[in-house]
Amino acid sequence: MRKQLLLILALAIFIASCTKKDAPKPTAFIQDKLFIQDYSIKYNHENKDAKLLKVVSDRNGYIQILSDKGLLRLKAGQFLFPGTIVKDVQDLPTSDKNIAGISTYQNQLVYVDDKAVLSNAWAGKLFSKHEMPAAKIFAGGNDFTFMISDGKNLSLLKDSQKLWEGSLSGKNIIDIKFDVQNNLFWILTPETVSSFNPDKKEIAEILSGSNLTCFEATPGKILVGTTDGYLELDAKTGKQNGEIQRKMPWTELTSISEIDGKVWFGSTWGAMQLNSDGKFSYYAGKRWIPSDTVVHIAKGPENSVLILTNAGLGKICFEEMTLHEKAMFYEKQVRERHIRTGFNGALGWMTDGDVTTGTLENSDNDGLWTSMYLAAETFRYAVTKEDEALQNVRESLDAMERLYTINPMKSGFPSRSFQRTGYNKTDSPWRPTEDPEWDWKSTTSSDEAIGHIFAFSVIAELIDVPELKSKSIELIDTLMSHIVKNNHYMIDWDGQPTRWARWNPEYVNVRPLMVGDRKINASNYIGMLQTAYHFTGKEKYKEAAFKLMNEHGYYTNLMKPMGEIGMAPADADELSKELSDGWNHSDDEMYYCGYWGLFRYAFNDTLKANYKKAIVDHWEAERPEKEGLWNIMTGLVGNEDYDYENAAWYLRNYPLDLVEWTVLNSHRKDIVMMEPNFRRQTITEVLPADELRVSRHNANRFDLDSHGGGRSEESAGDIWLLPYWIGRYLNIIGEPQSK
Repeated sequence: MRKQLLLILALAIFIASCTKKDAPKPTAFIQDKLFIQDYSIKYNHENKDAKLLKVVSDRNGYIQILSDKGLLRLKAGQFLFPGTIVKDVQDLPTSDKNIAGISTYQNQLVYVDDKAVLSNAWAGKLFSKHEMPAAKIFAGGNDFTFMISDGKNLSLLKDSQKLWEGSLSGKNIIDIKFDVQNNLFWILTPETVSSFNPDKKEIAEILSGSNLTCFEATPGKILVGTTDGYLELDAKTGKQNGEIQRKMPWTELTSISEIDGKVWFGSTWGAMQLNSDGKFSYYAGKRWIPSDTVVHIAKGPENSVLILTNAGLGKICFEEMTLHEKAMFYEKQVRERHIRTGFNGALGWMTDGDVTTGTLENSDNDGLWTSMYLAAETFRYAVTKEDEALQNVRESLDAMERLYTINPMKSGFPSRSFQRTGYNKTDSPWRPTEDPEWDWKSTTSSDEAIGHIFAFSVIAELIDVPELKSKSIELIDTLMSHIVKNNHYMIDWDGQPTRWARWNPEYVNVRPLMVGDRKINASNYIGMLQTAYHFTGKEKYKEAAFKLMNEHGYYTNLMKPMGEIGMAPADADELSKELSDGWNHSDDEMYYCGYWGLFRYAFNDTLKANYKKAIVDHWEAERPEKEGLWNIMTGLVGNEDYDYENAAWYLRNYPLDLVEWTVLNSHRKDIVMMEPNFRRQTITEVLPADELRVSRHNANRFDLDSHGGGRSEESAGDIWLLPYWIGRYLNIIGEPQSK
């Protein structure tokens, strides 16, 4: 009987262990399905004497541009490496003609010159002669019927036969479109929209107005652009549908095109795509197009849209990919251009977005940006076990370790950064090392400290390599021993505390209760002490933490609701006023780096439950920003949905082009401005990431304008890879679903 019981027990244990091991993971909140990623390939127009007029693309993907100096084509060009626009000599018998107009008919290139409407398609048989030497505008109707105009007169042609001719009583004709559904030609002047019935040979004025600039025939509607918005006409009745539409990024319109069921607007300040929800995707600035003065928009090859400007062409490409594929693109970007002696950083000193002119910058926050990248690669390794991720961890951890050994202090004080001698832009805070080849940067701040502890703890917990685990724990102990030994300060080369690395109650609690520094310092430091105790077991860390919480109010400080953070009173000290003149987004970044240790390594379950309340309270304050990292990292406290769809929206919309271009939005007509406020929220609803400047997580996502000028490229290592890989680790983001 005893043997049977033992056998049953053993079998039960085996089944239970198998069940636990093989139990499927819960379904991730974000399913990594294919989405459409947009990016731009730009082509600069270097011949300033030629005026660009129109762009078209045929069924073969051949792109041709009409200028007042003849036909042009595209040369070279790839993502981040612009091409140029050059003279088109591929077919001299065509380009040698006096081509004045260009369009497509049945997806083939068609031209008008001083003699005929012609094409090289259909074996060149289309050569419909006309008697209008200045013809420049035309549209194709049914069965190779064409209406042409020289800007004053109109003529309907088929097979060199003039079927009708007329005019609009001296009005200047801007454009002609054909409405397939209703078999009508539509004619635009600055004051009118008219229709022409080719069967009845009748012309009728449908709309009378002013400042009309462009139009397009779409299924059931005629969209008419003006210098101040657009209006809709019912294509069958000719009646206007509703009021003129002005809620769009910019209303001075130059072009309207319907492409694959979507309507595109060109303007004097960028291009816009009208989405199904009535909002617009805005393509403006050199991230997307060579100039904001849009001349024409057309369908391009391979699911692209061609935006012709007065300075060149932007080919907006739309490509299906998963978040994982986007991550792999960014992984390559980081390794190719953003690693300096193991540090993750920006590429600076660029000329007009040319990454080949850039130089890797050193930064006051090398340790923080590298910590965030290091954590990202650690989460990547924990998820994938990829050797490449592990090697990335090794290299950046080496750089982080050297921050502690390269300075001559030998006290556990970490340098901000290090750099080869002779390449530093300023003398201070750079200092010499014992090796004349290198300098080290002093004045290390609390930003670096919390970043270091975050990255080291993630490695210590998740990397199953003894050497890396022990090195990370040693670095945690080294830094925290230095701080605790020095009365909760980091002591620099001169024997004084650095400007910001101060966690002593005499500094923290002198701030008024509503000043954010009181909360952030308490939150970060208790998390740092908990982390050190968790991995070293040294009682000094636990004792220091409880003393600060019980005797100096650090628990009360860190639990203070975010809604009570505000400006210091008028009688406060000057530093407190300076620290509280508005919401500090760098603090947000520090809070979230610290939340890993604060929540995950809490001393007990009671503290853990209350820490969760503080973290969720912070997230509630941040919700309007739809910040991907904050939403995803809040998920470390439990299996609730912390606006993960907005996190996915953030990740999917982040531009592939991470160059710091000039980005302007404050002029837009489709945003609702807010009164100045403490949180520095400028508009009621945050814009998508690809319409904002590229920025790290310590920036305000409600900043509307920036003037980057293409002078730097940011690294995806901390900006994008951290939220993605921590999301994968926490099972907030699922595995990629195959094509």
